[in-house]
Amino acid sequence: AVFETAAHRIALDIADNRIIVASIEPRGCFAEWEEDRLHVSVNGQGVWPTKSRLAKMLKLSPEQVRVTNPDVGGGFGMKGMNYPETFICAHAARLLQRPVRWMSERTEAMLSDNAGRDLTSLAELAFDENHKMLAYRVTSKCNLGAYNSQYAQPIQTELFAKVLMGTYDVQTTWLAVKGVFTNTTQVDAYRGAGRPEAILVLERLMDHAARELNVDPLALRRKNFIAPDAFPYRSATGEVYDVGQFAKVLSHAEASADVDGFADRKRKSAVAGKLRGLGLCYYIESILGDKDESAKVIFQDDGMVDILVGTQSNGQGHETVFAQFLSDQTGIPADHIRVVQGDSDLIASGGGTGGSRSGTVQANATLQTVAVMEKAFRAFLSDKLEVDADQIVFDDERFRAPGSNLSPTFLEVADMARAAGRDDLMQHSAYAVLDSRSFPNGAHICEVEIDPDTGAVEVVRYSVVDDFGNLLNPMLVEGQVHGGVAQGIGQAISEHVVYDDQGQLLSASFMDYAVPRAKDVPFYQFETEPLPTT
Repeated sequence: AVFETAAHRIALDIADNRIIVASIEPRGCFAEWEEDRLHVSVNGQGVWPTKSRLAKMLKLSPEQVRVTNPDVGGGFGMKGMNYPETFICAHAARLLQRPVRWMSERTEAMLSDNAGRDLTSLAELAFDENHKMLAYRVTSKCNLGAYNSQYAQPIQTELFAKVLMGTYDVQTTWLAVKGVFTNTTQVDAYRGAGRPEAILVLERLMDHAARELNVDPLALRRKNFIAPDAFPYRSATGEVYDVGQFAKVLSHAEASADVDGFADRKRKSAVAGKLRGLGLCYYIESILGDKDESAKVIFQDDGMVDILVGTQSNGQGHETVFAQFLSDQTGIPADHIRVVQGDSDLIASGGGTGGSRSGTVQANATLQTVAVMEKAFRAFLSDKLEVDADQIVFDDERFRAPGSNLSPTFLEVADMARAAGRDDLMQHSAYAVLDSRSFPNGAHICEVEIDPDTGAVEVVRYSVVDDFGNLLNPMLVEGQVHGGVAQGIGQAISEHVVYDDQGQLLSASFMDYAVPRAKDVPFYQFETEPLPTT
């Protein structure tokens, strides 16, 4: 009814092309059977789902299965699945009583790895006479591939819906999705998994609406953003956004990208015989994955401190971030901290990596573990400092108490406890559950030049302003954004999977599947507008 009575109705068909994940390291695994136990090493995104499924399929007890993840050269969601080769290698190792190794080659990976995206959507927006949004409707058709994969159905339904309305204040929404099985490789998670698909549809439609309504695309967004005083804000699909400053972030991005100077740059491009365009996307992401995580800190006899984490680095730099974070909280030098991950024998449980969960949940678990350690160490120091435990404070570097000239560090207290035979103080652990999700968001502004004679597209300017809240390691965060920008440029300009009518993959090598090269990605401006989550 809203669409029938609206002053303006804007519609657009939007394609989200299929892409190959193309992680720098293809999939591989190693399996061995020794002393009635199975050990499988697989370059995945977490060990626990693989452990439980191996035990179930091979009819083994959980105690008989050990799974490890070595250093992993990129996952992007694709390596979060369990593939047949892992189970075949495990079965063969037990059957043959010999180690079995398998490594995918590049063309094999392009043929068999889960693909990403591959959907088309008809999106419609209803506006009143003042260009305020009234309702939003999306009808999508997604290619599932030849059979259902691990997360395929929720990605384009449940996860798409989490950010269906993005950052805009609209409570009347509608989403219908039809999945289609085809004679192609299965489709599953790829960087963002459902959220980027939803934002692409919405933001493409917003730019189209601005042209149809003859209004400035930035002004149209500002008019419809959720207001700062509306938080916490419950979206039409039930997500609760805790905080947001969308108009402020957009203004920052507008200044950073020098949008006011675009007209002059467009004129200069025209003089050179080129077309020039500017595009904008304002996104929001819902953090996914397990809300719970554990951490364990062990003071070793060699003076090193191990932190056992339930997440799994796939090249994001977890080893650096989590060591630095523990150091910041305890004063233990970062070069004395080892991050231990990806071993089901050493770590009882964990959520692995996926859905942008790692930094948030693992930092939370680490904070809880530090609190447990601090309480235990204050109780131990009570006699040494001759004060009640609640009078002892830790000031980020040392424990201190009124009237005492002793001010030991965490490492010094651990040494004192070891000398006193207090082995119980050498290990500390905690299990933490997030109360709610966080919603990173930001604005990306891109300028391209097009050669009208050849159709060649060159990305000439790219500016990013993100609200990620407090950054644990700004340099690594920027690296993650840089990678995401490169992958986005690749999908928009050069990457595309092609099958012929018989289902033969025609883009099965880097000769035919064009991932972006260094020359295709510009230097870009990255800035942040952090607003801590509540």
